[in-house]
Amino acid sequence: MAVFKRVPLIFVILCCVAFYYADMSFPFVLNQVITRFIRDGVMVLALIIPIRAGMGVNFSIVVGALCAQVGLILALDLGLGSISGLVFMAFTGVTLSVIVGVIIGLCLNRVKNREMITTIIIGFLATSIYQLVFMVGYGTVISPSNPEIMLSRGIGIRNMVDLELFRNLLDTLWLLQVGKIEIPVFMILLVAAFAVGVHYITMTRLGKQFTVVGQDHEKAMTLGINVGRVRIKAIVISTLIACMGHLFYILNIGMLNVYTAQMNTDIFSCAALFAGGATLVNARVGHAFLGILLFHSLFILSPQAGQNVFGNPALGEYFRSFVAYGTIGLALILNAKHRDLGHPNFSVSNQVIKNKG
Repeated sequence: MAVFKRVPLIFVILCCVAFYYADMSFPFVLNQVITRFIRDGVMVLALIIPIRAGMGVNFSIVVGALCAQVGLILALDLGLGSISGLVFMAFTGVTLSVIVGVIIGLCLNRVKNREMITTIIIGFLATSIYQLVFMVGYGTVISPSNPEIMLSRGIGIRNMVDLELFRNLLDTLWLLQVGKIEIPVFMILLVAAFAVGVHYITMTRLGKQFTVVGQDHEKAMTLGINVGRVRIKAIVISTLIACMGHLFYILNIGMLNVYTAQMNTDIFSCAALFAGGATLVNARVGHAFLGILLFHSLFILSPQAGQNVFGNPALGEYFRSFVAYGTIGLALILNAKHRDLGHPNFSVSNQVIKNKG
C-alpha cells in the first residue's frame, strides 16, 4: 500500500506550492475548504461501499444526484415551504434512488468486471432521459403547477432556478464564528454522521460480505453469500448516499442549474477519494476526508496561483481539470501496477487460481 501514499504526498506538495504563490490568507482558504467539505463530503462517501464490494468506482452516483434534483424540482413545482419542501425532496429523492439503485445493480450483475465503464454509460443515459423529461416532457405530457419555473414558451423548466426558500436552510443552523472562520457545526456533524454510518456498515455482517465479494466471488459463493444480491445492496446504498450528498450540495449553492448541476459530480468525487490515497480495491472514510481536504484546497488555490505566477488565471482553471482527470488516471495506473505485483487484496483470487492449477 505504500505506493498509493505517493498520491496524497504529491497533493500536499502541490498545495504548499500553490498556497505560497497564491498569497491568500489562511482564514479565507480554510473557510472555503470547510464550505467544500460540507458540499461534497457526503458525495465522496458514496463511492466507498461499491469499491469495497469489488465493483470499482461507481460513476453512476450521477443518477443519485439526478434523483435529488427530481425531488427538488417537484417540491418547487408543488410550491412547498422550506421544511415541508425539504422533507418532500429528501423522501422523493431517496425513494427514487433506491428504485434506480436496484435497476443499476441488476445491470451491473450482468457485466461483472466491467462495472466502471458501464456506470459511466448509465450516467450518460440517465442524464439524457432526465433532460428529455424536464426539457420537453414538462409542459407537454406533464402539466406544471408552478409556471414561474417554466420557460416563457410554456414547455420545459428554466435553466436556472432560484432556491430562495431553501438557501442556507441547513448551513445556518448552529453556525459558530471563531475569529474570521465560520464553522457550520450542524452540517459538519451531519457529514460526520454519514461517515460514521458508512464506517459502521463496513463493520457489520453486510460489510464483511462486501469485503469477501470484493476479494473473490467463488469464495463468497462457497461461504453461502448471494453475490448478486450483495452487489445490488452496495449500489443501492451508494446511490442513496449520493442523492443526499447532492441535495446538501444544491442547498448550499442556493441555485439549481437544472440541466447541468449533476455534471462532474462523479469525476470530482472520484478524484477527491483517490487524492486521499484510496484505490480501486481499498477505500475508507479517512481516504475520503483527507482527499476532500487536499483536492479542494488545490482547487481553491490554483487559479490565484496561476494569476500571480503566469499573469493568467485561466491556467489555474485548466490545471483544475488536469488535476481531476490526472488524479484518476494516476490512481488507475498505480492500481494496475500494484495488482500485477501481487496486491494483498488479490491474494485470495491468486490462491484460488493456484489451487485450480
